Amino acid sequence: MTAPSLPPRVSLFDLPLDPVTLDQALGQLGSWMFQEARDPHTVVTLNPEFIVQCQTQPDFVQAIQAADLVTADGVGIVWAARQLLNQDVPRAPGYDLVKGLMERHRGDLRVFFLGSRPGVAELAAQNAARDYGVQVAGTHHGYFDLPEDQRVAELVRESGAHLLLTAMGARRQETFNQYWRQVMGVPVMIGCGGVLDVLAGSAQLAPDWTRRLGVEWIWRVAGDRTRWGRAPRLFQFTQMVQAEKRRPR
Repeated sequence: MTAPSLPPRVSLFDLPLDPVTLDQALGQLGSWMFQEARDPHTVVTLNPEFIVQCQTQPDFVQAIQAADLVTADGVGIVWAARQLLNQDVPRAPGYDLVKGLMERHRGDLRVFFLGSRPGVAELAAQNAARDYGVQVAGTHHGYFDLPEDQRVAELVRESGAHLLLTAMGARRQETFNQYWRQVMGVPVMIGCGGVLDVLAGSAQLAPDWTRRLGVEWIWRVAGDRTRWGRAPRLFQFTQMVQAEKRRPR
């Protein structure tokens, strides 16, 4: 499979960003997944919270900088790129990437579902196999500590997956994928946050109108009290963008 030609990578707060459309991203990931060499690639779906966390978490910075593809997940990234880079960056959110890959490749695709609470990955895998016809390479919950990382990484390696969906929360999922990428040897590894919960039916996808406008995060925060503590990070991100815009070049 021939990969599409991708636009040049840009930098936002010293983090890489690939200004790719969803279709371009899906084409590139499809090319990587089915290469005979099975070289490992990590994918980060960048959102404002990631950028705020990176101000104090150097290992998170390193994982993002080492990623093979970094897409704009949220409308905040699109806004920041327009403000600071004078560039329109398309969105390629994590859920859309995962769904798009499964829709495109169906029974040819072997997927390992890793993360969330015990039982969620299994249910997500069952639903994905039913709805998209993908092969389930394996499942494992995300509630394990660092000493168990190698065991889980080896389990993923033995599965022969083309695609690893890692849903263990921001930073943990990206640093896990990056640190163990050579051990796992999965062609495409995506840190995908709450995507497994959506696939399992234990979390609701934001309504279409919020996704079209790029404001689904407002719907999620307003409707889920557990997310209210994340709102200050979004405010901090806005302040960071405004301060960077005022800084002399």
